[in-house]
Amino acid sequence: MALFPAFAGISEAPGSGGARRELDWLSNPSFCVGSVTSLSQQTGEATTPASEGSPLLVFLHRNLLKSELVDESYTNRELTQINRKKKKEKKKRRKHQHHKKTKRKSEEWSSSESQPDSDSGKDRPARASRDAQKEAKTPNQGNNAAADTGHRCIWLEDIQTLTGEIFRTDKKPDPANWEYKSLYRGDIARYKRKGDSCLGINPKKQCISWEGASTVKKSSRKHPERYFTKKNVGLMNTSGVAVSSRTEPPSSESVEFIPVKDSDDVAAPVTTWLNPLGIYDQSTTQWLQGQGPAEQEAKQPDSQPDGENAALKAKVEEFNRKVRENPCDTQLWMAFVDFQDEVMRSPGLCALEEGEQERRKKSLKLLLEKKLAVLERAIESNPSSVDLKLAKLRLCAEFWEPSTLLKEWQKLIFLHPNNTALWQKYLLFCQSQFSTFSISKLHSLYGKCLSTLSAVKDGSILSHPALPGTEEAMFALFLQQCHFLRQAGHSEKAISLFQAMVDFTFFKPDSVKELPTKVQVEFFEPFWDSGEPRAGEKGARGWRAWMHQQERGGWVVVNPDEEDDEPEEEEQEIKDKTLPRWQIWLTAERSRDQRHWRPWRPDKTKKQTEEDCEDPERQVLFDDIGQSLIRLSSQDLQFQLVEAFLQFLGVPSGFIPPSTCLYLTMDESSIFDSGLCDEKPLTYFNPSCLGISCVGHMDQLGCPRWTKGHNREGEEFVCNIFHLVLPLFSGKQKSQLCFSWLRYEIAKVIWCLHTKNKKRLKSQGKNCKKLAKNLLKEPENRNNFCLWKQYAHLEWLLGNIEDARKVFDTALSMAGSSELKDRELCELSLLYAELEVELSPDSRGTRAVHILTRLTESSPYGPYSGQVLGIHILKARKAYEHALQDCLGDSPVSDPAPADSLDCLSSLVKCFMLFQYLTVGIDGAVQVYGQVFAKLKDSTSPEGSGLHGGANSQTLTSVLETITLMHTSLLRFHMKVSMCPLTPLRETLSEALKLYPANQVLWRLYVQIQNKSHSASKTRRFFDAVTRSAKPLEPWLFAIEAEKMRKRLVEAVQRVAGREIHATIPETGLTHRIRALFENAVRTEQGSQCPLLWRMYLNFLVSLGNKERSKGVFYKALQNCPWAKALYMDAVQYFPDELQEVLDLMTEKELRVRMPLEELELLLED
Repeated sequence: MALFPAFAGISEAPGSGGARRELDWLSNPSFCVGSVTSLSQQTGEATTPASEGSPLLVFLHRNLLKSELVDESYTNRELTQINRKKKKEKKKRRKHQHHKKTKRKSEEWSSSESQPDSDSGKDRPARASRDAQKEAKTPNQGNNAAADTGHRCIWLEDIQTLTGEIFRTDKKPDPANWEYKSLYRGDIARYKRKGDSCLGINPKKQCISWEGASTVKKSSRKHPERYFTKKNVGLMNTSGVAVSSRTEPPSSESVEFIPVKDSDDVAAPVTTWLNPLGIYDQSTTQWLQGQGPAEQEAKQPDSQPDGENAALKAKVEEFNRKVRENPCDTQLWMAFVDFQDEVMRSPGLCALEEGEQERRKKSLKLLLEKKLAVLERAIESNPSSVDLKLAKLRLCAEFWEPSTLLKEWQKLIFLHPNNTALWQKYLLFCQSQFSTFSISKLHSLYGKCLSTLSAVKDGSILSHPALPGTEEAMFALFLQQCHFLRQAGHSEKAISLFQAMVDFTFFKPDSVKELPTKVQVEFFEPFWDSGEPRAGEKGARGWRAWMHQQERGGWVVVNPDEEDDEPEEEEQEIKDKTLPRWQIWLTAERSRDQRHWRPWRPDKTKKQTEEDCEDPERQVLFDDIGQSLIRLSSQDLQFQLVEAFLQFLGVPSGFIPPSTCLYLTMDESSIFDSGLCDEKPLTYFNPSCLGISCVGHMDQLGCPRWTKGHNREGEEFVCNIFHLVLPLFSGKQKSQLCFSWLRYEIAKVIWCLHTKNKKRLKSQGKNCKKLAKNLLKEPENRNNFCLWKQYAHLEWLLGNIEDARKVFDTALSMAGSSELKDRELCELSLLYAELEVELSPDSRGTRAVHILTRLTESSPYGPYSGQVLGIHILKARKAYEHALQDCLGDSPVSDPAPADSLDCLSSLVKCFMLFQYLTVGIDGAVQVYGQVFAKLKDSTSPEGSGLHGGANSQTLTSVLETITLMHTSLLRFHMKVSMCPLTPLRETLSEALKLYPANQVLWRLYVQIQNKSHSASKTRRFFDAVTRSAKPLEPWLFAIEAEKMRKRLVEAVQRVAGREIHATIPETGLTHRIRALFENAVRTEQGSQCPLLWRMYLNFLVSLGNKERSKGVFYKALQNCPWAKALYMDAVQYFPDELQEVLDLMTEKELRVRMPLEELELLLED
């Protein structure tokens, strides 16, 4: 009997020996037909009565009658399915009793026809019965096939006469298709789609859109976490295990195994039956014996953290002991506060239970509370310490409300009204609080500060005496207030403050000099309100002259000059009305800023009154300036006041604001402009603008800064200031003022040369030469080599080389013999020699050698006549060496050099270096620099004894800085005229910048040199080291500028004719690096309130195209610098749609808006 009836014919076919052996497995010898027949008969008799009522049982009965040709396995499977079906029907009847009546119909349909769609996969026999009934009713296509089908069950493959489709067709509808959205998933063939395409289509022209869920599985693989995530930061903060390396000399004996090093206190293992080789340690031996370690040994792995905790606990105990023994040591308390950061980073020291140490380690509030507790203990022990109270206020700013913090500041100021440093920090705090900020509040607060300090200085406040340095601090606060008003747009008030201070300081009547400051201010008010000309105005005579004339009965009325020029015609504010509204507003606002920076005064000759002023904000009343007037008794501070006023007007006077307010005043990017430095490295003009814009100029960030002057009225104002203050000084101070005036005019000539404006260059050069000659005609200036030098340099710049040489020769011939002790003469000869070297670098500077050689001779100077003899060069070198030894105090026969020799040391060294470069080479100049640098560096170092004592340490530092600038200029000139490596210049700049991190000229040179290098790693490491150790803000600014220059270089390579091309040099994250530098810079104390830094940050983000993030940075900048009008102007330019919002914000904070939108609309309508 065949195992499969369908193959019975194949297995019994005659003549198929090979096939017979291959299909032997189809026969089943144990199969018995009789047992199946008897079983089918018994089953048929039992199911006959029930078959009449159930179609399913009828179908099963028919199948059992035909079971003579069915094998045993098929029968067993049918019986199993029948039993399973009966059990399932009984179970469902019980379940139906618990259902609601509303579902009975659906349940009856489900029980009679088929299982629900979810169970249809289990109801295979029911589906087979329906198919069989349908098949029985379908007519067959062959007579024989129909007869066979009616009597027995055969395979469709056995019917040879079938010519049509052999698939069974079920035309009965399935109600589940109406109820559900799709076919039952068990009725659909399973398949996996590889990709979203299809075979047979053209992928370039055709595509298939698959509906439903995407076949692409989402990757369950987790992305690798970066190092800055919270989890990895915790891992990095975990202290590692200490590793001790003990090197032993190699043994000559051969060993069979490498011994395991163990601690010294553990005994060597003993050879036993468990440890036959003696290589197992004690813990391994115990494990082999089935024993565990002792309790003390089990805690051994935690010895490392316990050791760290013990060390930290010891430090804590030591701090507690020290502060208990010395409770008045404020520095010790501050160190204890800083130590809390280390304590909180330690694992487990502050944790109370397991799992809490991680939470506490990451809790900033807990750290602040611990520091606050320590500070409160310190303040209890030191109630008069201002530093501890300031530290507490800085700490509480993290979690206190601004109103509460302001009250605490007011209490602290009330307790210490004589502390100038505290006042300065209080003003900065109020100036950077955006929620409570307004210009009027801050202006009155500055007045209150200065008036209070003036009362303390006069002795009016008996409870608080004046501290040392009060007058210098008051002057710094006054300058800070003036720049605050300038940056807020209130230029008229700032100019009025300077005008009032000039009259209040230099033209004070003798009758009020001994009175207190408050009384002097009261006497000054009538003069201010009298309408008399003030400083800078035509006809100004001063407060003293007005007071004397009032005592005599008033002024004599003088007819006005009929030759007075006509007033300058105002330019048309709106030139092109087709431009966008925001652009028209910016142009008009900047134009008014440039023209209306002087306070408006009624012109009595034109019978004007105060009502004639179109803009009332241009009038400055005495109440706006009265409280800010201070008394300066020091001659140096009085001269610094004039220098600061000139620098405020744009004159390069060489004045540097105090460090307390330097970065607050920086608001423009001129510190990155090299000017003519690359073209003329020896004689380039450095106006030293320090990133501080002058009054009347609020230009766009990135515009090149050149001293182009003001309009005609502004230039007259500057000239009147010079004419007013020059008679007040004499000697070096007057010479310095004349030098600043002439330098200001030369700067405008250089601007005309740069812009190639020949018409203006001619007139400006003529005016400048006229000024120089008038200054030199004065008796006290005829031997002023500083003015002669500037006049000769002017002729050289204008292209009059021969005339310039005549001026130089005339000045040098008047000097006589000074033996290298006259600083001004050395500077004059040095400039003459440098100009000659730059004019003809190929001739090795024969004229320059002649100039520097004749400087050392005692005979009068003679013009250049030919080649210099070698004997004169040797004599000159000896003279330079002896003079240098005398200045440095190295001469064995002379006493230590006097302090006066430091005045000419820098000029002497510069002349000697240039002489050595022209006669010996660059190595000779480097040797001179190295000798002086080593001597001065040891003298200015803290551990050095000092060359001339500690009083001249700052002077020595400035001398060394000047010499370093000369050395770098020589190296750059040598690189320009010959081939030489960059390494000496790079090393010189790196060494100098570590000593002078605030020198902008050195930083500018360093960035230019490093930008030529393809590798930025050294530059970045150097900037990182300097920014970590130095307090000035210049390293941050130039680090950002260096990365921006590199980014511009990469973008220039990646673009051709303005189009994007494939990247040839990878960006390597320059954008993210620059953003990180900005974020770190604005977190510093000085960078957070620097308008220039915020303007650069905003400009960089806007250049990236991310306006949303740029707006966030703009509002963040306003939180720190709400007074800077330049930030609002930049916002109008970068976000034109926010014009109305920005102007409303400026009006709310009382910033100066010269062109309201209403007026703009009227002008546009006209």
